[in-house]
Amino acid sequence: MRTPNNERLTSDIADAPKARNASEPAKSCAERRCILSGEHGARDSLLRLAISPADSAGTCHVLPDPNAKAPGRGAWIGVSRAELETALAKGRLKGALSRAFKGVQLEIPADLPELVSRALTLALTQRLGLELRAGHVVLGGERIAEQARQGRLALLLHAADASEDGRKKLDQAWRVGRDAEGSGERGIVLPLDRAALSVALGRDNVVHLALNNSAAAERVQGALARLLHYSGGNRPALGNGDLASSGCQDEQLNA
Repeated sequence: MRTPNNERLTSDIADAPKARNASEPAKSCAERRCILSGEHGARDSLLRLAISPADSAGTCHVLPDPNAKAPGRGAWIGVSRAELETALAKGRLKGALSRAFKGVQLEIPADLPELVSRALTLALTQRLGLELRAGHVVLGGERIAEQARQGRLALLLHAADASEDGRKKLDQAWRVGRDAEGSGERGIVLPLDRAALSVALGRDNVVHLALNNSAAAERVQGALARLLHYSGGNRPALGNGDLASSGCQDEQLNA
C-alpha cells in the first residue's frame, strides 16, 4: 500500500502531544480520532484503514490495516461492526473516507465489515503466536493450574468451547494465586474456539492458555479489546472476565 502519486502526505502517526509547559510531562500515548464517531482514543484502541496503490483506472481500494504499518495516509475507526455496517449502507463511511483521503478516487469493498473482523481476529491470533515464541504463553491444564496457584500468571484465557468444569477449575486456581478467593474473578473466554487457538499456536487441542508476563498480557489484552469492541461485546476487566483497554501497548517484543 502507498499514497497515490502527486498526493501530499498527511501524517496520521503523529508524535504524542507536547507538554503544555516545562513542568508538565508529555502524554505517553498518541491519540487518534475516529472518522465516524468523532471520538478520540489511544492509537492502539482504534483500527487504521489504509488504501491500496491505484489500479489501472486510478482507483484505490480501502483495506483494514490492523498493525498500522502500511505507508501513506490512513483513517482511523473505533466503532462496532454494526455501526460500521450502518455507516457503509447510509454512505456516511464514504463521505468520511473521502474527506480523509481528499482527492483520491476510492473503492470501498462491500464486505469491508467482514474484512475488518477477519483482520482483527488475525491480529489477535498472530499476537498470541508471537507471545508463544517469546516464551510468554503457558499451555496445558495442569501447568496452568500449578502456576496460577503460585500467583505466577498475568492473564488466564479460555477457548469459547471450553467446558464449564474446566474453566471453573482453572478460575479457582487463578483466584487462589491472586488472593482473591470468593471474589468471583475468572479468566476471559475468548471469541475463538479450540480449533482456531490450536491453529494459531501450532499445538494440538488448545483449550486453555495463560500469559506469565505482564507486558505480554497487556499486548494480548489490547488486541482482544479491539476485537471484542468491534464485535459488539464489552471490554472486560483483567481477572474478572472483562477486559479493559490497555491503551499504549509495549511493542518491544523480540519475535
